[in-house]
Amino acid sequence: MMRPKSERYLEDYEPGAVYEFGTASVSESEIIEFAKRYDPQFLHIDPIAAADGPYDGLIASGWQTAGLMMRLYVEHYLSSVASLGGPGADALRWLRPVRPGDVLRLRATVLETRPSKSKPDRGIMRTRTELLDENGECVFTAEVLNLLLLRPQ
Repeated sequence: MMRPKSERYLEDYEPGAVYEFGTASVSESEIIEFAKRYDPQFLHIDPIAAADGPYDGLIASGWQTAGLMMRLYVEHYLSSVASLGGPGADALRWLRPVRPGDVLRLRATVLETRPSKSKPDRGIMRTRTELLDENGECVFTAEVLNLLLLRPQ
């Protein structure tokens, strides 16, 4: 059982632990609005053209999908008292298209935690994130790095 976000520190993230959290979905209008601003490809902004495209319909931008993952990650997984931000994410993969109305959930697997050698009050955590659709199909993966405080003594 995972502690509440307001009580989680680096040592509460046990390597090998797997958690599933929350749901998020995106509507057609949200897909179009996001894509017009950030990824204006026809398959994200034009339902009629997208119907004849390679995915047989409108799909969310991969960057919007990454944003949905991050929302679930922050809302449910990442400590609200120990997080010091993150130095990056690796191995982002968009495995399946996300369509309007798809319901996504986050699976987070703690891959590694280690204390800092130079700053003894903190450490780094590496997490594999997966977004699963309502059929259990993985649509997106990434490895996320976070800096976290250790529990105060």
